[in-house]
Amino acid sequence: ENYQMRILFEMDKKDYIPDGSVFYRPSARAVIIKDGKIAMVHSKKYNYYKFPGGGIEPDECMEDALIREVSEETGLCVIKNSIQEYGQVHRVQKSIKEDIFIQDNYYFLCCVKEDLGQQNLDMYEAEEGFTLEFLKPQLAIEVNRKTILDDFSQVMLEREALVLELLIQEGYF
Repeated sequence: ENYQMRILFEMDKKDYIPDGSVFYRPSARAVIIKDGKIAMVHSKKYNYYKFPGGGIEPDECMEDALIREVSEETGLCVIKNSIQEYGQVHRVQKSIKEDIFIQDNYYFLCCVKEDLGQQNLDMYEAEEGFTLEFLKPQLAIEVNRKTILDDFSQVMLEREALVLELLIQEGYF
């Protein structure tokens, strides 16, 4: 489903062949705020923070993708009727798989149930040691800006830092 919500910002590296083949991967990401802290997934292997969430399957609505991905990555159970649109980040850059990687990241504010379920990580997530942490947003921003990864992943780290800064600016913390 091609979907418009408020555009938070766009990230276009312009490092690709303009009319090359495209790999398009929309994703749903959760903004879960509790007691002045944000729920983030910490990669223990590479030391960065990302919002819980991930790819929307072709036959899936965004809310279902959000609930499924948050549960898989963190064990948290999103309360369906708490889901509210926050905004969208459009990302375009040279891809590892195809010539161009295009990703619309849809961020949703939501609440979660108290009890924590089982994580269900895929191989690369387990390999990276994905761990749920509630932390002050400023700390996640500082960590992401200090961590150096490959060019492709660096854009993701900066995307998450920029979204966290917006949340702070807009008074969510």
